[in-house]
Amino acid sequence: MPFSRRVIGFVNLAHLIDHKFMLIFPTAVLAMEADFGRSYGELLALSLGGFIAFGAGSIPAGWLGDRWSRRHMLGVFFIGIGAAAILAGLSQSLWFLAVGLTLIGLFGAIYHPVGTAMLTAHAAALGPQMMGREIGLNGVWGNIGVAIAALVTGAIAQYAGWRAAFILPGIVVTVIGIVYLMLVPEHASPPRKGGQPQPRVPRAVAIRAFAVLALVGISGGVVFNAATIALPKLFAERLLDLIASPVGISLVVSAVYLAGALAQLLIGRLVDRFTLKQIFVPVAFLQAPCLFLAGWLGNAWLLLPCLGVMFAIFGQVTINDAMVAKYTSDAWRARAYSLRYLLSFGASATAVPLIALVHDRGGGFPMLFAILAVLGFSIFLAALAFPGYSGEDGHREDAGSTSPQVARA
Repeated sequence: MPFSRRVIGFVNLAHLIDHKFMLIFPTAVLAMEADFGRSYGELLALSLGGFIAFGAGSIPAGWLGDRWSRRHMLGVFFIGIGAAAILAGLSQSLWFLAVGLTLIGLFGAIYHPVGTAMLTAHAAALGPQMMGREIGLNGVWGNIGVAIAALVTGAIAQYAGWRAAFILPGIVVTVIGIVYLMLVPEHASPPRKGGQPQPRVPRAVAIRAFAVLALVGISGGVVFNAATIALPKLFAERLLDLIASPVGISLVVSAVYLAGALAQLLIGRLVDRFTLKQIFVPVAFLQAPCLFLAGWLGNAWLLLPCLGVMFAIFGQVTINDAMVAKYTSDAWRARAYSLRYLLSFGASATAVPLIALVHDRGGGFPMLFAILAVLGFSIFLAALAFPGYSGEDGHREDAGSTSPQVARA
């Protein structure tokens, strides 16, 4: 197997693991209320530290990836997040559980700035027009992680208890980390193909693009996190006539999340054929109306806007990753991704208190999703302001070639 393809395989698996582990708790919490005697909102608040760490940790992770070793940092990710999950599953108190969840977020923060930088560098080594395709496929792996989080966690929690829902995946991922360190040595950079220099992006265009990315990162981070966290509870409340068991709810949640995989496959293909603005505007247009309808509909009708929401928010993730890949050189890319994810995941941490506050104090899901719809509309306005830069075509040759050092494994 070519070295770059092997690295991309582990990077994709890490993306699945990252999203899966960050969403164990929102499903497992449904089985914790009896053990701890606390409400859904009170227990959900325990994950706040993890989501803050998930955003804040991206800055040191990106810096270490660029300055030390991306390969080593991904190894730390695998083993660290596995051990943190085991720790959370062994917790006997709310404080101990909160520490475990915070450590999951801290180690989980490594993946996006480091793994995405590794992905784009090695994708460029596979061919001149592989960037969008590989970003899209990588997004599918992350989406599968989101989907199986609800399904696997719900099944394990129902039959073996919520503790096992943390401990068993933690053991598996720790072993994966050891295998990764054995099979991906720190010895090579991906071979360069194409060799053409990356065209310089006009300064005004770059500033405008990253200003839009900053706004979208903040609004999109809140929408993404709130929607993915709230969906299991939303379905538990609204689909009682159709589904009665935790496993049944998890199956439906997983199916809705997998709809996002279709978006990422499609967007990944389109990124190599059209400008980002041509793709971004129609995807962003879906969010506000679908979010608003999700707050009000029930039973089977609820599934339609939820499918639209997942299609839009996961498709947008692929677009945002492509923005960074096309507008930065590889030497700075992990740090650029760390800033992008600091904004996104930092803002996403507010989703936890937002859900807890609105849900437990009478507003319920109609008010929550109305707030998210406003944020979704701001994303659409930002998409309209994004530059339709024709010079993006040149980036398809080699999105990271401004630096003589193409990548570190």
